[in-house]
Amino acid sequence: MTIQYHAGERRAQELAGLRPQAEHARPAIGTSIPAVAARFVAEQHFLVLGAADPEGRMWASLLVGEPGFAAAPDEFTLDIAAVPVEGDPLRSVLTQSASVGAILIDPATRRRMRVNGDAEPTATGQRVAVRQVYANCPKYIQQRRIDHAEPAGSGPARVAEALDEAQQMLIASADTFFVATRSASGEADASHRGGNSGFVEVLGERSLRWPDYVGNAMMMTLGNLQEDPAAGLLFVDWKTGVTLQVSGRAKVEWQADPAIPGAQRQVTFAIDRVVQLDRGSPLAWSAPVPSRFNPPLPEGTQN
Repeated sequence: MTIQYHAGERRAQELAGLRPQAEHARPAIGTSIPAVAARFVAEQHFLVLGAADPEGRMWASLLVGEPGFAAAPDEFTLDIAAVPVEGDPLRSVLTQSASVGAILIDPATRRRMRVNGDAEPTATGQRVAVRQVYANCPKYIQQRRIDHAEPAGSGPARVAEALDEAQQMLIASADTFFVATRSASGEADASHRGGNSGFVEVLGERSLRWPDYVGNAMMMTLGNLQEDPAAGLLFVDWKTGVTLQVSGRAKVEWQADPAIPGAQRQVTFAIDRVVQLDRGSPLAWSAPVPSRFNPPLPEGTQN
């Protein structure tokens, strides 16, 4: 089956001046998981799942397991033998049918792939009926390797409507985050954003901004935002396992800010809800090796 871009994606491609490039890239979007991708899935220690809660807020959640916890038993199915930890906003959501976007990423090899589809709960997690499958290039992925794993467990969630000082510092020093969005029809997607530590700007306790760098021209995240501004962000402290989930509304600034090196455009984000889990991940990772594709930070940026 040939995948067609939805109206929001086409609009974003037009605004970015990338329609021809997007059409050239479109055949890379599949509707099944090929064998080589199935092997990649089975090797992963974690994935990020995006979905909406009953109030319509979007969230990006971290799911962790031993290699094999995610598997493709056939080309049209993704099985995930894990659920979000206690306190995660999607824990109860995924006990029912849901549209989900998943991104599987291996920081050690800088490989990633995205799988979007419809999830049904199982005894151990979720079974996703695949709608879209596509690999992304290694740009902006910082290389990391697992150092060790701690015992699983999340502890109580810290929920707020704004970022405290420590949370602002975590985001301001981040070199990676994940973003969940959805189309007008509610089909979810999860993606990755990376750059040098400090590429996300904290404008205040309820406002963020980040540059959008050169990508694959598909504009799936920004295309969804053309149809629905709801978005969920996930920041991970790779040393301690703290996870910070932020839900709110995103807006694309299509005119590039010349003060931000490499920015093709910017995204501003208004925060509605914050969830911090101090033991959101059992994995502790090595110090990062920054991607050679990361543009420099604006002059005077502290990180």
